Amino acid sequence: MGSFVGIFITVAALLGGFAAMGGHLAVLMQPWEFVIIMGTAVGTFIVANPWKVVADTGLACMQAITGAVPSERYYLDLLGALHALMRELRGKGRNEVEAHIDDPSSSEIFKAFPSVLGDPSLLQFICDYVRLIIMGNARTHEIEALMDEEIHTIVKSKLAPYHSLVTVSEALPALGIVAAVLGVIKAMGALDQSPKLLGGFIGAALVGTFAGIFLSYGIISPFAIKIKMTREKRCRPYIIVKQTLLAFMNGAMPQIAVEHGRKMISSNERPSIDVVENETIAGPKAVVTEAEPKAARA
Repeated sequence: MGSFVGIFITVAALLGGFAAMGGHLAVLMQPWEFVIIMGTAVGTFIVANPWKVVADTGLACMQAITGAVPSERYYLDLLGALHALMRELRGKGRNEVEAHIDDPSSSEIFKAFPSVLGDPSLLQFICDYVRLIIMGNARTHEIEALMDEEIHTIVKSKLAPYHSLVTVSEALPALGIVAAVLGVIKAMGALDQSPKLLGGFIGAALVGTFAGIFLSYGIISPFAIKIKMTREKRCRPYIIVKQTLLAFMNGAMPQIAVEHGRKMISSNERPSIDVVENETIAGPKAVVTEAEPKAARA
């Protein structure tokens, strides 16, 4: 909703100010100028990016518009799942823990935290590094370096729509000039016409320059920044997992390791330490309660 409000204010201020100066809004209605600018922008965007990035840009736009970022409930589920896994690592054998990471969809731990189970990429990230911890051969600094490289790769991939839109934004002023030049060419072909008609052609050509600059700095560039902020927030859980597991590998108790992860959450979405403690203490108990009858039947 915030994106639409911002665009509405921008367009209203622009058109309102132009009308207040005595300008005629009808002069700005040059649909073919916009077709030239936006059509060439879309075409160059498709040329410059693979189809996967093109499709991901559409998804990123929807996420930015709807504000699809991790909520406090998501972070609580993530911290709860990590806490439960670390308790399993401390208290149970390798085979018992491996059962959770080999088939997460059947794991009672992950079933108790649906937000984590519903994020396949993050779930795979967690399982991969828990598996490395179980193996016990890798040093902490080696795991940290590997995590950093993978997170860097993930973030780079997630921000591809942002970079592609920034490139389009930078090109739009030039594409506006292209549209204006075409308008001037049209006007030059009508030099034998009346001054009123010729003035209309020149005005229409200048609308192309205006449209290119406005779309670049007033619409596309701010929206690209919105996408960047949204995608960076969606990458934050990977850093939380990294800090939590590294703290655990360095000898921290599960509750302390979870606190390392909690500190990586932005202050606007960060749950309090008391809420996290209550959730993590209650979460594993619920998992154990569900798992015990199955163990007894076995």
